[in-house]
Amino acid sequence: MGHLAVFFLLLGVSSLVMAGCEPEEVITPEEETILPAEEAVMPETEEAVLSLSSSAFEEGEKIPVRYTCDGEDVSPPLTWSEPPSGTNSFVLIVDDPDAPRGVFTHWVLFNLPPDSRELPEDIPVQAQLLSGALQGRNDFGRTGYGGPCPPAGSLHRYRFVLYALDQPLDLPAGASKNQVLEYMEGHILAQGQLMGTYQR
Repeated sequence: MGHLAVFFLLLGVSSLVMAGCEPEEVITPEEETILPAEEAVMPETEEAVLSLSSSAFEEGEKIPVRYTCDGEDVSPPLTWSEPPSGTNSFVLIVDDPDAPRGVFTHWVLFNLPPDSRELPEDIPVQAQLLSGALQGRNDFGRTGYGGPCPPAGSLHRYRFVLYALDQPLDLPAGASKNQVLEYMEGHILAQGQLMGTYQR
């Protein structure tokens, strides 16, 4: 073998060795699916909103004593707007996010008929209403509505949240708020909120 042939042979081996020493570019599955920021497409979400109101108080206003533990402790009247097509039941949850030990549940009402558009005041605290709607257990340990009853001197907010669902909930009366929220997951078509305040 001539000197020139040996030279080219050694050059080829050297190139192969050098190529073997270069680190390969590793692409993870996640990186393969990432689009540049300008090309990324975010899914469009459109949440339907229910308008929830009460003739007893306006949004952000004080809840009258009648509807609290300092008065008759009856539920206030509520009305709401037309829900989306496909609504098969409503759920109403009332809670206090300012309670000292975390969110305190005051009312859990579910499986309200889809043609419901209002609740009169003083809903009975029985487990099942004449409409077929069921009431859950509040954090007072009772079924039905329990009005605002904050510690003296502190102003608390009370959220009345109404949900339109695509199906009734397969739960018994006396269910907890957490159980209702769990069964609602993936079935909410729209929701609305009314917030009132109360200070003793």
